[in-house]
Amino acid sequence: MATDFLVDTHSHLDAGEFDADRDAVYDRACAAGVTLQVVPAVTAANFAEVAATCKRYPGCLPAWGLHPMYIHVHHDKHLAELRRQIEQWRPVAVGEIGLDLFVPDLDYATQEFFYVEQLKIAKEYDLPVLLHCRRANDQILKHLRRFKLKGGIAHAFNGSRHQAEEFIKLGFKLGFGGAFTYPRANNLRRLALDLPLEAIVLETDSPDIAPAWIGKGRNEPAELARIAASLAELRGIDVEAVARQTTQNARDLFGPVF
Repeated sequence: MATDFLVDTHSHLDAGEFDADRDAVYDRACAAGVTLQVVPAVTAANFAEVAATCKRYPGCLPAWGLHPMYIHVHHDKHLAELRRQIEQWRPVAVGEIGLDLFVPDLDYATQEFFYVEQLKIAKEYDLPVLLHCRRANDQILKHLRRFKLKGGIAHAFNGSRHQAEEFIKLGFKLGFGGAFTYPRANNLRRLALDLPLEAIVLETDSPDIAPAWIGKGRNEPAELARIAASLAELRGIDVEAVARQTTQNARDLFGPVF
């Protein structure tokens, strides 16, 4: 069932996978009730694509950041470019930033350097952060405790209940999307059921992390409506309650722009 007020808190609508039909993808999202999308950058070179996407589509809002999986292209000068980009177009968050301990051969010290420097930038500009945390929740949390940030989102959260509670204590929301819709995703489904709804935001990570009904196909923001319905079914509540609360959670985090 479509709703009027869903927020996709993590959508890479600028990605090349959407080049052939981006307008149609955006229109389908709006028709499904996904009225806002946060579009995070991943490299300094990617700022232009994210900016173009957010200028073209009124329901898209940018986040600027340097992703840990692209450390092979990041340079120190890109941190200055990030500051300039924030000053030119204030984003809803600094992101996508963080740590990745899943992909082999990503130098940890370099990841950590860019992560910490971007936490400093988020603090400087009083912005929340969008965190890539793959297999790195404890390391992510260790550095978050050093900064009193405005909160943020643990994107594609897949940690323990204890780690979830630690993020929540620090004022963070947990991003849930297609991954919990798989029947065998026992840990994620348990978290999606048991965590306070006030701590959850919805996301697609389009074109990635497709839900169970797509499998290995391309994900897109319109699927958020069915993801919301899946969360409602899992929790035994009305989908409108899920949409209302998760949208309010995004508003609480990102502020008046929402």
